[in-house]
Amino acid sequence: MTKLSVNINKIATLRNSRGGNVPDLLKVAADVQKFGAQGVTIHPRPDERHIRYQDARDLVSVVHTEYNIEGNPVKKFIDLVLEVKPTQVTLVPDADDAITSNAGWDTVKHKSFLQDVIAEFKSNGIRTSIFVDPVLEMIEGAKETGTDRIELYTEAFAHEYSLGNTAGIDHYVASAKLANELGLGINAGHDLSLDNIKFFKENIPGLLEVSIGHALVAESLYLGLENVVNMYLQKLK
Repeated sequence: MTKLSVNINKIATLRNSRGGNVPDLLKVAADVQKFGAQGVTIHPRPDERHIRYQDARDLVSVVHTEYNIEGNPVKKFIDLVLEVKPTQVTLVPDADDAITSNAGWDTVKHKSFLQDVIAEFKSNGIRTSIFVDPVLEMIEGAKETGTDRIELYTEAFAHEYSLGNTAGIDHYVASAKLANELGLGINAGHDLSLDNIKFFKENIPGLLEVSIGHALVAESLYLGLENVVNMYLQKLK
C-alpha cells in the first residue's frame, strides 16, 4: 500500500488568518494519524506565512508516524531539520516569494550542492528526498546526489488528467521505472486529489508515499476530515 502523508500547511494558513490557535494545528496532526494517515508533512517557508518554525518543533511530540519536512535547504531550514530530526526531509527549490512549489530541481546543475546537503542530513539519520520533474535526465541526476528518494512533481499530470488526457501520466511512468532501476524510492505530490489519486497510484510502479494537502483540506470542507482521509486510504490500497 502506498502511504498517505497529510500536508497540514493549509490548516496553519487558516489558523494564521485570525491569530490565536483555531484550528489547532497539533490536534489536526494527531487526528489525521488517528484517522489512519501514515504520515504528516509540513513545508515551512522563510516568511512563516503558514507553518511556523516553532510548529515544526512542537509537532515532534505529536507525530508518531512518519514526519516529513519539506523546504528549500537554506541555512535556516537546514538548521531546523537538524534540530527536529524528522523521519524524512524533502528538498524543494522554492523561491522565497513562491506561492507554492512550481518546479523540481535541476539535479545536474545543482549536483554538488545537493550532494553536500544530502550527505549532512543522511549522516544525522534523516531520510532524504528531492523534488523532481518527470524528466529522465533529472532522475539520473538525482541518483548522483546520493538521495534516498525522489518526489515526483505531479502538477502537470493533474492538469492533463483534469482535461481527460490520461496520457499525461506517461512521463511519470517512465520516470518511475527508471527510478526503480536506479534503486531510488518514489514519492509524489502536488495537486493530487480524490479525483486523480487512484489512477496515478495504479500506474506508477513502486510508489511509496504521496503527500497531499491542499486538495485534501478543501475536500474535507464538504466531506469531513476523517471521511476524506479514509477515502484516500481506500484509493491507495
